[in-house]
Amino acid sequence: MSHQLPAPTDTGPVFPGLHTPMPYGPPPRTTRRHRPLLWGVLSALLTSAIWAVAVLTVPGIVVLPEGPAPAIGSYRVVDDLCTTARLNRFTQLYPAQSGTPYHYSTRHAALDDMYCSKYLKKSAGETEYSSLYMQAQLHRKVNPRAEFEAQQSGLRQRKYVITEVSDLGEQAYVGYLDDRSSSDRTWHYLTQVLYVRDGALTYYLSWSGSYQEGKAVAPDRETVRQALLMDSRDLLRALTGI
Repeated sequence: MSHQLPAPTDTGPVFPGLHTPMPYGPPPRTTRRHRPLLWGVLSALLTSAIWAVAVLTVPGIVVLPEGPAPAIGSYRVVDDLCTTARLNRFTQLYPAQSGTPYHYSTRHAALDDMYCSKYLKKSAGETEYSSLYMQAQLHRKVNPRAEFEAQQSGLRQRKYVITEVSDLGEQAYVGYLDDRSSSDRTWHYLTQVLYVRDGALTYYLSWSGSYQEGKAVAPDRETVRQALLMDSRDLLRALTGI
């Protein structure tokens, strides 16, 4: 249940330069005139303190504009997101691993955070590699919807091509960017990223790679997109323990 403080009484507009008429004559003299003011201040402070304690101790007493925090559902925190994320489709496209995967998981009453990064190559002798970054967060105190939509708006402003994805969480989309080098226009730096929001969960999987015109074939955009979707569906199922 949410509670709202009563709205202040509307006394009408206040116009600069116009003053409320004052009664004629000086105010009545009294040596106790400060006490009502003092008690009023103390009462306001006491009310504020009680309200602050209530907000901190009573769940759901304040409903934020974006709504109450959604239920976590069956999602869980895993210690190693790199191990949980099999990435079967991407490892078919890039069978060789470059370096050691990096991961972390943190837990907090307000937010659980899981992260993983991997670098993959088509073969051990390749010098070029593709980067994979993924993150899954469980929002335990606030509804992440507003920030999720703001992220999508930010990608559009950065010239990403956005395509909506159906049947994946409550909201999902893929962003694509082909960014040419400013010093050598034959070089292309590509990024595709999938963002998902499902209740209290927000998640992304990002792929990035590069190629040079005339020297290499550009990675197939749709093939990478399908890998993002397939591997993400598998990971989200794994995070529910299914």
